[in-house]
Amino acid sequence: MSKIVKLKKGFDINLAGKAKQELADFAPAQTFAIKPTDFIGLQRPKVLVQEGDTVKAGTPILFDKAMDQVKYVAPVSGEIVEVKRGEKRKLLEIKILADKEIVRENLGKIDLKSIERSQLVERLAESGVWPHLIQRPFGVVANPEDTPKAIFISAFDTHPLAPDLSFALQGEDQYFQAGLDALVKLTEGKVHLNVDGSKPVAKLFSGAKGVQINQFSGPHPAGNVGIQIHHLDPINKGEIAWTISPFGVVQIGKLVVEGVYDATKVIALTGSELTKTAYVKTTAGASISTFVKGNLNSGHVRVISGNVLTGEKISLEGYLGFYHNQITVIPEGDYYEFLGWAKPTAKKLSYHRALGLLSFLTPKKEFVLDSNARGEERAFVQTGVFESVTPMDILPVYLLKAIMAEDYDEMEELGIYEIVEEDLALCEFVDVSKHPVQELVRKGLELIQYS
Repeated sequence: MSKIVKLKKGFDINLAGKAKQELADFAPAQTFAIKPTDFIGLQRPKVLVQEGDTVKAGTPILFDKAMDQVKYVAPVSGEIVEVKRGEKRKLLEIKILADKEIVRENLGKIDLKSIERSQLVERLAESGVWPHLIQRPFGVVANPEDTPKAIFISAFDTHPLAPDLSFALQGEDQYFQAGLDALVKLTEGKVHLNVDGSKPVAKLFSGAKGVQINQFSGPHPAGNVGIQIHHLDPINKGEIAWTISPFGVVQIGKLVVEGVYDATKVIALTGSELTKTAYVKTTAGASISTFVKGNLNSGHVRVISGNVLTGEKISLEGYLGFYHNQITVIPEGDYYEFLGWAKPTAKKLSYHRALGLLSFLTPKKEFVLDSNARGEERAFVQTGVFESVTPMDILPVYLLKAIMAEDYDEMEELGIYEIVEEDLALCEFVDVSKHPVQELVRKGLELIQYS
């Protein structure tokens, strides 16, 4: 039975630079990269290609020795121009110079009516679409040998400047439904499709069949799938659930219907430092330079693959992350401002109604914020603010302290299985003690996972 959940806790970060709902015509990216660092839990990557090799879109280029049935494939066809490694030969990127016309591997269409679950799992794992399935707990690529108790999809995003998914997925109705039909075969439980209950729902989502459609409303992080799982079917020790984004569902659907690996998607170009904010059609792993260079208001900027809370800092020559659906450009904040917090101003956005920070007087104003943290890490100040922005029945401060103390029992009792980094990212934003909350969450998850 569908559920309606109204959340009150949270905070919307209203930034300037939202993408205009129009599809911009930028020159296509010429180089693409698959980055093993995008895939949490990928332990021992084995490269299957060498520099100079030619590949098609869908050609396997690496796998994890710890889970060798899952292949990571080329997003485009072209030539392998660099296998980039870092310290201790850590694999960082595999770069591809793309063909002008993309050639795709013929992976074969999938007849969902006749295929067995085990065969479907094998096809998804070999084709390159499997990494879209993320396991909870731990937020790692799902293990094909597991069977989840349920699968969860968030059909809306409440992160700052997040793309409108109904606009980004226009015309993908057939593939989206085919992807849902495939997901239904992967679990004995329900497939939950969670939509934004505060506004009209696009037909793409409201017309979905074979799934349970739930409505969520409230401030960020209402769109986080982890928050939604907590209110629908919480994860306890020993249980496994899977999550997937609507973009991942569409990719699975394209494999089912067309028999190809197609990583093209519409992403949002956002941020106050872009001259032109819009949507653009590209492919996962694309070089972002063609969308950003020549499209900047200033030269001193922070470029982020993803959103400002959970995204990855990249260079102007960097690449779009596998799971990212937006590029954000904001002012760089590498400066010191003496007693900046004490000067009365309404230009700085703050969750706290502190001396000098008057942004609460203009809640609908769009703010231009830079990357300056305005302070350094200090002793934990217990203010109760973490709880006010976390719409879950957990105690974030005590959980983070348990992680810092490496107290395994306490971590389990305080809800470590229910969260990943993005679920407490807002805590990092409002933290007056300036702790790396997301780093702490990942540390705790790894302690529990590998204990």
